[in-house]
Amino acid sequence: MPPFLFWIFAVLMLTFGAAVVLNRNPVASALCLVVSFLGLAALFMSLDAFFVGIIQVLIYAGAVMVLFLFIIMLLDIRAEERRRINWLGVIGGTAVAVILLIQICVVIAHFRSAGQAFPPLARSTTDDVWNIGQLLFTNYTLPFQIIGVLVLVATIGVVLLSRREPR
Repeated sequence: MPPFLFWIFAVLMLTFGAAVVLNRNPVASALCLVVSFLGLAALFMSLDAFFVGIIQVLIYAGAVMVLFLFIIMLLDIRAEERRRINWLGVIGGTAVAVILLIQICVVIAHFRSAGQAFPPLARSTTDDVWNIGQLLFTNYTLPFQIIGVLVLVATIGVVLLSRREPR
């Protein structure tokens, strides 16, 4: 991937990630999170981690965001928009973010390998999807099925909880 594409996707991801936190409307915030996930998936694709990039789009930008939007629609959005801004929290969060940025810059400045280019990874003869599928369906069959049952039970619970009683 050319460097300018990396910077475009990185700025896109960071901008919309900040918009998730700064938006007052929860629906707009969730949609900004989708764009941030898509930028992150593009960055994974640029690192030749195609499986992780596709999973990022399918699972996070698809399924998880549908769940988030469903939960947001169950909330009272007008009450969320009327809430006042906690300025103490904003100032404290900004201070922590600046301290974290300074700490990262200090660590990178003292880390000698940070200035060198990373050597290219060796190409594998088998596909990532095949390796992950082999691992999931041989070593982790029971946990994989338990997660499926938990997701099914959670879906049924959400449907029952959100059902309105007739008057």
